[in-house]
Amino acid sequence: MKNFIVLSEKNWHKEIYYKLITNFPDFNWTLIDDKNNFSYEELKKINPEKIFIPHWSYIIPAKIFENFECVVFHMTDLPYGRGGSPLQNLIIKGHTHTKISALRVEEGLDTGPVYLKKDLQLLGTAQEIFLRTTTIVEKMINEIIERDLIPKKQDGEIVEFKRRKPEQGDISKLQEILEIYDHIRMLDCDGYPLAFIESENFRFEFSRASLKSKKEIIADVRIIKK
Repeated sequence: MKNFIVLSEKNWHKEIYYKLITNFPDFNWTLIDDKNNFSYEELKKINPEKIFIPHWSYIIPAKIFENFECVVFHMTDLPYGRGGSPLQNLIIKGHTHTKISALRVEEGLDTGPVYLKKDLQLLGTAQEIFLRTTTIVEKMINEIIERDLIPKKQDGEIVEFKRRKPEQGDISKLQEILEIYDHIRMLDCDGYPLAFIESENFRFEFSRASLKSKKEIIADVRIIKK
């Protein structure tokens, strides 16, 4: 019997795991959501055909991706957008649509060959967008398994993204309403540092932004005393 792994530290990706159990009942499925359980020694016991990685914030050791087929899902139309913070970088650059690329992990950052790509809209908060990817990624995994897809070398102009830092969430110097709205929504997700403004004594963090007009945003604010 074939063994497969779903690797993600995000709770909402458990839905992918449970659907795959239903879709492929003849296979053994394992969910790993703790980095302490993601070691070469543990993987060798499972001996997976493939490791599907919807979201993982940690470096995957070479010993793992050289010995097991690791498939990661990246939120850009590769080779455009290699690198960190793809969602935030896409929104900052004005994109309203992108593609999710399923690629095999190799030594370079997002440089591996691609199995397939699917369209994704970038409307709403970061949380809403990530939840939207769940259904798409599950379908992509189905297709990779059912069609036994072989990844192909990336083709096109290489554009690299830099990982954004928490301090870049400061919206105090932004000039346009749409810029502020995009900054709030693109950071509005569990586990992400929210968009903020700081005064001498307080920090104001923003979420649940609604764009009412070209001159008005309504949002929730959390006020924290320094």
